[in-house]
Amino acid sequence: MRFTYAEAMTDPSYYAPLAQAAEAAGYDGMTIPDSVAYPEESDAKYPYTPDGNREFLEGKDFIETFIQAAHCGAVTSTIRFTPFVLKLPIRPPALVAKQAMSVAALTNNRLALGVGTSPWPEDYEIMGVDFARRGKRMDECMDIINGLSTGEYFEFHGEFYDIPKIKMSPAPTEHIPLLVGGHADLALKRAVRRGDGWMHGGGPAEELDALLDKIADIRKAEGKENDPFEIHVISMDAYTVDGIKKLEDKGITDVIVGFRMPYIMGKDDEPLQKKIDHLNWYGENVIAKVKG
Repeated sequence: MRFTYAEAMTDPSYYAPLAQAAEAAGYDGMTIPDSVAYPEESDAKYPYTPDGNREFLEGKDFIETFIQAAHCGAVTSTIRFTPFVLKLPIRPPALVAKQAMSVAALTNNRLALGVGTSPWPEDYEIMGVDFARRGKRMDECMDIINGLSTGEYFEFHGEFYDIPKIKMSPAPTEHIPLLVGGHADLALKRAVRRGDGWMHGGGPAEELDALLDKIADIRKAEGKENDPFEIHVISMDAYTVDGIKKLEDKGITDVIVGFRMPYIMGKDDEPLQKKIDHLNWYGENVIAKVKG
């Protein structure tokens, strides 16, 4: 089992010391949040709150995802950083490939790319991208990133993107994992068919079990049941040693753990030292015991 520390929507000056503390406490990774802008008016619903309300996001600080990953990577040496998740189809995929390759090269391959489709039409509008057929656009983006990040000459001619034969350098010396977020059947299929893993957005234990069963069925249908595949989950079972064993038995490779509810109005007022105390407690009482 690998352990990933999650923190978001907090004081931006906290991220570097939290990354250092997480590394010292034995965590394998840290998530990086992604948000471009907050609209004054919108009818869109947030998929991970019970009532779909997203007002808690207003005024929250979000550092651009790749800048934050590079910032934290510069002060650490072992933990991996994973956007959770990058709103991929709103961005030019060749630029994302360049950004991801640069961070991976500078951090000695310590980047995995969590990706998803933004549920908010406003994200597409402000970036000048059509909201329609965003799933197909996402597929093309993933193919382009995979192709360009090899560092070899690559060309692409699709419905949305047309790229002549080009290469980008420096290329990372290891493949950048593409981990797909989302609970819809199409997202699960995309994770298996085009990605290297799946990222869970949270929810009841029985819902997670159903999603894991679907992923197993898709992997079998695609003939990929024996291929390496990362499964990152949020679960209350992750907070005990016995719970970790249960998750491992289900084929889960990574747990994402945090220590406060992020869906709150107003600024995060939890002091930095309290955050470090929480992650140290988990490191001592769970990670150290699991890893022996």
